[in-house]
Amino acid sequence: MELRDIEIFLTLAEELHFGRTAQRLFISQARVSQSISTQERHIGAALFERTSRVVRLTPLGVDLRDRLQPAYRQLTEAIVTVKATVNGARGVLTLGTMGAIAQTLGDTTDAFRTLHPGVEMRFKEIHPPDPFSALRGGDVDVDVAWLPIHEPDLTVGPILRSTPVLAMVGRTHPFADRKSIDLEELADCTVLGPNGPIPRYMEDSLVPFATPTGRPIPRGPRVGTFQEVLTTVASGTSVALTQAEAADYYQWPDIVYVPIADAPPSQWAVVWRTGTETSLIRDFASVVAGGSTQP
Repeated sequence: MELRDIEIFLTLAEELHFGRTAQRLFISQARVSQSISTQERHIGAALFERTSRVVRLTPLGVDLRDRLQPAYRQLTEAIVTVKATVNGARGVLTLGTMGAIAQTLGDTTDAFRTLHPGVEMRFKEIHPPDPFSALRGGDVDVDVAWLPIHEPDLTVGPILRSTPVLAMVGRTHPFADRKSIDLEELADCTVLGPNGPIPRYMEDSLVPFATPTGRPIPRGPRVGTFQEVLTTVASGTSVALTQAEAADYYQWPDIVYVPIADAPPSQWAVVWRTGTETSLIRDFASVVAGGSTQP
């Protein structure tokens, strides 16, 4: 059994869903099915029970999972240790940030550079509808994303920032002249939704699916980038919910930002893939823990 097949098996044993497993590993669902079938033929017994509605481990699958997990963890930790040595020599830490939040990190990145003057910090834009693909794909070392985050393969570090949530509306929208609105009023709007693999619970924390009294909040166009958000909202047909940093760094003539009086603040934290944690990542998290900010 190759290392990649072990990773596929352990991920499916965790997710118990072929589609989510494929999404996490950036492979096709057919590749997941093929790998599991090959493993089962090699072993000579079923590792999973599959029906049209559920996937579950067989007793043999449970036994194999429990035996493989410690060995796989040791292998990946060994690889991470070697990579950490290389990264330490190269002195590179890549940070994934979303929209305007990148503009608020100056104090944190300056403090980290003081701690590691030889480390080069690189930045990659992460689009909110797809918060974790770059992290899981190895394109970034650390993400800055809003909470909650309940992903079993990711470690959630300290909170970096807490910020109000605003309604972004077009200049001609009925909310544009309001000093504030309530979440309940969103049931009478068309609210933009994300076009990407964002977890539903994470989407709901920023853009609720229902008002406090349970009225559904209609979803409008699905957007994938912040530029698409700005353009769609400026047309006056839809409302977007966003963190307050957007009002500071994305001022458009046809867009107005309106406070939402009863919306809980959005908390931003650093997050990284547990299996690729390095000393640089831990040091960056320590800097964040010592200097979180409020707007």
